[in-house]
Amino acid sequence: LGTVSCTFFLAVNGLYSASDDVIELTPTNFNKEVIQSESLWLVEFFAPWCGHCQRLTPEWKKAATALKGVVKVGAVDADKHQSLGGQYGVRGFPTIKIFGANKNKAEDYQGGRTSDAIVDAALSALRSMVKDRLSGRSGGYSSGKQSRESGGGDKKDVIELTDDSFDKNVINSDDVWMVEFYAPWCGHCKNLEPEWAAAATEVKEQTKGKVKLAAVDATVNQMLASRYGIRGFPTIKIFQKGEDPVDYDGGRTRSDIVARALDLFSDNAPPPELLEIISEDVLKSTCDAHQLCIISVLPHILDTGASGRNSYLDVMLKMAEKYKKKMWGWLWTEAGAQSDLESSLGIGGFGYPAMAAVNARKMKFALLKGSFSEQGINEFLRELSVGRGSTAPVGGGAFPKIRAVEPWDGKDGELPVEDDIDLSDVDLDDWDKDEL
Repeated sequence: LGTVSCTFFLAVNGLYSASDDVIELTPTNFNKEVIQSESLWLVEFFAPWCGHCQRLTPEWKKAATALKGVVKVGAVDADKHQSLGGQYGVRGFPTIKIFGANKNKAEDYQGGRTSDAIVDAALSALRSMVKDRLSGRSGGYSSGKQSRESGGGDKKDVIELTDDSFDKNVINSDDVWMVEFYAPWCGHCKNLEPEWAAAATEVKEQTKGKVKLAAVDATVNQMLASRYGIRGFPTIKIFQKGEDPVDYDGGRTRSDIVARALDLFSDNAPPPELLEIISEDVLKSTCDAHQLCIISVLPHILDTGASGRNSYLDVMLKMAEKYKKKMWGWLWTEAGAQSDLESSLGIGGFGYPAMAAVNARKMKFALLKGSFSEQGINEFLRELSVGRGSTAPVGGGAFPKIRAVEPWDGKDGELPVEDDIDLSDVDLDDWDKDEL
């Protein structure tokens, strides 16, 4: 019995031996073996008395043998070397860390505890590390490096969220949030990273910050991962005030993400403003900020009265609501108020009401040929939205100078008051004689 007990004691306290392919790590050799190494390391922090660690041991040994010469596999007795375990935030056993390109930022392994799962994760991490070296970038949103990716996105536009900051920023916000839950070791997450960063920049610009893209390291912020049932990476969820979060199941390219974000923005946004062109600033700021600006020239107020003008404005407002997802700018002016602008758009003095869709970047425009009605305008805009319809260059290649005018007061127009002519001092008899 004594021999059996002694043997059992030695087995429990010596999970790995020199004959295994698992490399024993201690505070003495850890820095040299791991931190200063160019290799990828998988390191298990264990306690000899831990039942889960004992069950992992044969799988860890098999994985180490399979990965020999490819990935380094080590083990730390964190019960004996508590300072080393504490340095890496080890609070339970076994804890497995992946030391990749950035040895100062180890990543938690959250996969299965079989040799197959461990080997798969190691090869995935190795593949990602090699690709990162090839592209000259490092993975993970929380790396703190603000690099410009080839897709045009800046990582600073992806908002990093934590257990502590999530509710304050997301749950209590009036904005729409698209949140990616990722794991730093996840290959799919690394592939998504430049697309997510590029999309974040574009969405921020196009929605004026009303739709935000964020990221949560689910291996660190486990409270959030548990609350939202995160079981795979990356998982993307959409948060809108007063609604339960929903999964984003669209494509993983920048254009896919941006398209979904703009849909969310337009669904929650009011219709665009319909502005009267009363100054050059109104025209320039609206047309420069939108892909297209829709400019209507309405009849003079004396020709329609307030009710007639409002009926035209109502049609425009309905169309602005219908096409608000396009995020076009909407403008109007009274006939004759901006005659140079009319001429540059081929309207010029007749055919009111008229409408032109202008691309200010290309300085080209298309004219409404049909009726100024919901049906006519809808057909016109629908053709434009699918890239059809004939266009012409804006006259002069640029917008003409815009006159500053008083805004419409909402009232019927009044004829100008003519001066009364006093003929009491005129001698009509003498005038007749002179004429003769």
